[in-house]
Amino acid sequence: MKQRLVVVGAGMASGRMLEHVFEAAPDAFDVTLFNAEPRGNYNRLMLSPVLSGEKTYEDIVTHDGDWYAAHGVDCRFGEPVVRIDRANRVVYSNAGGVPYDRLVIATGSAPFILPVPGKDLPGVVTYRDLEDTEAMIAAGLAGRDAVVIGGGLLGLEAAAGMAARGAKVTVIHLMGHLMERQLDPAAGYLLQKDLERRGIRVHCKGATKAILGKGRVEAVLLEDGTVYPADIVCMAVGIRPEVRLANDAHLEVNRGVVVDDAMRTSDPAILALGECVEHDGQLFGLVAPLYDQAKVAARTLLGEEAAFRPVQTATKLKVTGCDLFSAGDFSDGKGREDILFRDPGRGIYKRLVLQDNRILGVVMYGDTGDGAWFASLMKDGTDISPMRDTLIFGPAYQGGTAPDPLAAVAALPPEAEICGCNGVCKGRIVDAVLGGAVTLDAVRAETKASSSCGTCTGLVEQVMAATLGESFVKPEAQAMCKCTGMSHEDVRRLIRSMGLKSIPAVMQELGWKTAGGCHSCRPPLNYYLISEWPLEYCDDRQSRLVNERNHANIQKDGTYSVVPRMWGGVTTPAELRAIADAAEKYAVPMVKVTGGQRIDLLGVRKEDLPSMWADLNAAGLVSGHAYSKGLRTVKTCVGSEFCRFGTQDSTGLGIRLEKLLWGSWTPHKVKLGVSGCPRNCAEATCKDVGVVCVDSGFQIGVAGAAGMELKETQLLATTPSADEAVEIITAFIQLYRESARYLDRPYKWVAKVGLDWVKSQVVEDPATRRALCERFEISQSVYRRDPWAEHAAPTERAKWGPLADLTLEAAE
Repeated sequence: MKQRLVVVGAGMASGRMLEHVFEAAPDAFDVTLFNAEPRGNYNRLMLSPVLSGEKTYEDIVTHDGDWYAAHGVDCRFGEPVVRIDRANRVVYSNAGGVPYDRLVIATGSAPFILPVPGKDLPGVVTYRDLEDTEAMIAAGLAGRDAVVIGGGLLGLEAAAGMAARGAKVTVIHLMGHLMERQLDPAAGYLLQKDLERRGIRVHCKGATKAILGKGRVEAVLLEDGTVYPADIVCMAVGIRPEVRLANDAHLEVNRGVVVDDAMRTSDPAILALGECVEHDGQLFGLVAPLYDQAKVAARTLLGEEAAFRPVQTATKLKVTGCDLFSAGDFSDGKGREDILFRDPGRGIYKRLVLQDNRILGVVMYGDTGDGAWFASLMKDGTDISPMRDTLIFGPAYQGGTAPDPLAAVAALPPEAEICGCNGVCKGRIVDAVLGGAVTLDAVRAETKASSSCGTCTGLVEQVMAATLGESFVKPEAQAMCKCTGMSHEDVRRLIRSMGLKSIPAVMQELGWKTAGGCHSCRPPLNYYLISEWPLEYCDDRQSRLVNERNHANIQKDGTYSVVPRMWGGVTTPAELRAIADAAEKYAVPMVKVTGGQRIDLLGVRKEDLPSMWADLNAAGLVSGHAYSKGLRTVKTCVGSEFCRFGTQDSTGLGIRLEKLLWGSWTPHKVKLGVSGCPRNCAEATCKDVGVVCVDSGFQIGVAGAAGMELKETQLLATTPSADEAVEIITAFIQLYRESARYLDRPYKWVAKVGLDWVKSQVVEDPATRRALCERFEISQSVYRRDPWAEHAAPTERAKWGPLADLTLEAAE
């Protein structure tokens, strides 16, 4: 006698299970198949080609009416199940009940909807099934603005499909790079580059605040204030197992319907499979493990022994021309090492993550032909020791050569600017070399390249090497770190000339030897990108040193010091009371006056930082940036306002300078001093920038030092005007920001480029000086803000607390 088998959900997992059942025992069950959608099984993986117009629904049908009829399946399509009566073994839809001997739940997953204002407006859709796909097509995409929220697998396929139909698509992604669960930052960068080449705009690190519109969607508003117009919004931010039916039936449910190795739920008569299940704490969204579950469920239904064992699965993106492959675990870990291959010219990136001579993870972009071979080695746990040297080149490797360190420079077009000071392009240098200028001095004499600030010297030498070949002998230059053979100057110049605007872009295009850089190169790269592209580049907090990440100086016992800013060293009774109150409230063990005319609160616990900042903010105090590679202090004397020797208002000028310069990031810390007379009470002549007021105006000195090295400032300019003094100082700071090596103090930088060159830029050329000031203001439009206020917000405070309180004891 046949058993009664009821299946809830006609998706790909249950469809494959029925295939196995009918193949092994065609007469074992009378099958009733419920589905909320008004259709049977179709290949959901092919919805993207349907959206793009490459396929139709009929092309992706897996089981048509004839197939179900041939196997005697009672199809209840468009009839969702509303209740399971486990005691009497009956499932109910709105049309009535159907008894079962065995029941299979395959309800799949539901899209997650961001709980933001406007989420229910007409024009906001998800992307999970044929209805969603048809809704997007029916919207008439050609020429319209479409926003996709979510840069994961589904979101990008939706974006590519709508773009193929003529929509102007923007992808908004919360994380720092696309598909962060499947790709590392380098591969994510290449994917973004390919999508942008297709006209798809990508906004990473974008948090959706609201969906705007009156009666219908009109735009998407981000937390940073950016607004993108939108005629249609597709939410593709994730999925959740559809467990409502199982919950109502009182089956065991955690994140998904809990199943054992045989795919049985907590009720032995009920099985579950697909995206709705949880096995050993793991959820599943890719088709390969779902098909493995289907095979096990079929054998369990037929009374055979079977056990589901998840295996590593690979990810591919179904977007024509975007070739990516990802499998395994490619996160950092102790004892792990990388093998990398980069070909910037062809947009190829390959990374293997190894541990104990076995492959743990594979990430490939641009050339994925060997992906299956690498995945097989990983799945089998193959010892790769014998082929380690050639492993990255794949199974057909016949020989290889070392990567060319000059590839990035060789790829530059002739019109690419090499020497910014003198406007010398690559082609002019090549012509000079071919004309007989075979030494650096000869090229300098012929073209003036590298003859001013000198920061392009490395690039000039690389152009010469690429032109002369082996006959050019280049002196050894210190590389930025072990991740690259390029110097700081080389990297900085290429960031500018190649328009590189992210850390992954730099690493890919300049052929970094490691996947994600190291502690030596990430901080300078982050700074160079901030300096070069203040409006386009978003500061990467994880590439900061610990003090800058936490906006306070860490002490030897793990506590922090907090230094509020005091403009020009001036404070008020109210501010002093607020500082005293904070010191008492948070039990600060030491309160100390600093040499920079400020007050330092020492010994603050990390978890107390946001609350202390909020209290100080309430009194009008902001971060003193005592931890930063940026403006620290502007030390002043009282000047003409009180001192009988004062010649100018040194206090007022110091406050003006500090309020102008605060918040700016620089290659190293910058300290200023303004003395009201030549008696120099503010010690201005040993600062990075020092102003000494005299009867006739202001003497501006630069490149002083009073730390491990003691240096007197060098006279940069004398001016009768406070306004001109401010402009010259601002231009000097910006020139330092744009051309100094990371961690070079101004005195080291001036020694390299020469004071005469600095004067030629900021004193003798008013147009260049104004341009430098304008670029500084552009940068400050982003960074002249208080980081304490941002991190003191209630929504941010939990991030500063401990991960767990290990002192708590159990109640029982």
